[in-house]
Amino acid sequence: MPAVELPSSATPHVFLLPGPPRELQPMFSDHVLPVLERLCGAGERHDCRTYRVVGMGESAVEELIGLELVDRGDLEVGYCARSNEVDFRLIGPTAVLEEVEPLVLERLGKHVVSVDGSELESQVVGMLSEARATVATAESCTGGLLASRITDVPGASEVFMRGFVTYSNEAKSALLGVDAAMLAELGAVSAPVAVAMAEGVRRRAAATYGVGITGIAGPGGGTPEKPVGLVFIAVAGPDGKTVCEKAVYPSDRATFKRFASQKALDLLRLELHSRG
Repeated sequence: MPAVELPSSATPHVFLLPGPPRELQPMFSDHVLPVLERLCGAGERHDCRTYRVVGMGESAVEELIGLELVDRGDLEVGYCARSNEVDFRLIGPTAVLEEVEPLVLERLGKHVVSVDGSELESQVVGMLSEARATVATAESCTGGLLASRITDVPGASEVFMRGFVTYSNEAKSALLGVDAAMLAELGAVSAPVAVAMAEGVRRRAAATYGVGITGIAGPGGGTPEKPVGLVFIAVAGPDGKTVCEKAVYPSDRATFKRFASQKALDLLRLELHSRG
């Protein structure tokens, strides 16, 4: 995009702003932008759109849509990658942003969580509230991180019933009703156990949805058949249908837990979307 040129007679200005976005953004909008518009003239207003994308890497987003939009010449394209998600940012004239948004949503499809940069957990809580549905969680390897992320969202008390951290096999049986013989035969880290956890917590909490997570956070405990980073995540729904997905996130424990909780939230989001 072309650089903004100040009038030759303008007095140089220096703006010192804080780094945290929650402080920087309102200060820039309320105090810096009016000064720049006064100096340069309002002209054509530029806006920023942030599409939060889950389950797709930065390079995939760039290939699907980013490079094409850069070639237009009238948009600034940016990326911010985090654990299992990417913020895809477009800056340009409002009319241009409105023009390209349908194409962005079409190309990125179900991977777009929000169009305003809001967090995945906020979207899930909002979707549960809109559907008048509730959720309960049963976690092993994530140690309660999924429940923590959900309850970080204002209004979560309307949709979150309860959460269990069933780290041991005994807890899975006693609190969730997971069959002890299944645990002995298949091991705690298996798809049937994740399904039993999701269905058990949904039943025990009388919730609309139940989420079960079981995996190997490492660094020890892995085998060739069940490597470190392996996780099974299941979501039990109100119609008796339970979906389960397998993933492998070989990393440190904290990163693994973040990835696994992210995957669980997204799986729940997709189930809510399919019933919406």
